[in-house]
Amino acid sequence: MDREVILTEEGHQKLKDEIEHLTTTKRREVAERIKEAREFGDISENSEYDDAKNEQAAIEYRIQVLEQKLRNARVVDKSEVSTDAISVGSVVSLREKGKRKSIDYEIVGAAESDPRKGKLSNESPIGKALMGHKEGDMVTIPAPRGPIEYKVVKIAAGA
Repeated sequence: MDREVILTEEGHQKLKDEIEHLTTTKRREVAERIKEAREFGDISENSEYDDAKNEQAAIEYRIQVLEQKLRNARVVDKSEVSTDAISVGSVVSLREKGKRKSIDYEIVGAAESDPRKGKLSNESPIGKALMGHKEGDMVTIPAPRGPIEYKVVKIAAGA
């Protein structure tokens, strides 16, 4: 059974854009590389041909994976994201206990997680710990150096 993929509207559009890029631009580029490599003669010992065919296979596999994600996607509508409790689509401001500065994270589905850009998966340890909490709640988040306590300062709908 296929697993549901939770996406924000932005993540859904990025998947569609990537599929479009792969099925048009990248397929054409690789087809051209294969054509050029064939012109070199014997393809049985042609590394350029082998590389191009391997890239073609990787592109086709990536397209299949992305199309499967889109088929199983549940897109979170920003207008339906509640600011009462943390859920997928929420932007959360957290302040570590004893600190003054807060940090913002957007809670997203695993398919579009990117912690360096402030996008945390609802399935990550931090995301799981935050889900369902309300403004003002203290949340203990597991960390390699030991649990860290954060206060939920603000919850907003995703950008």
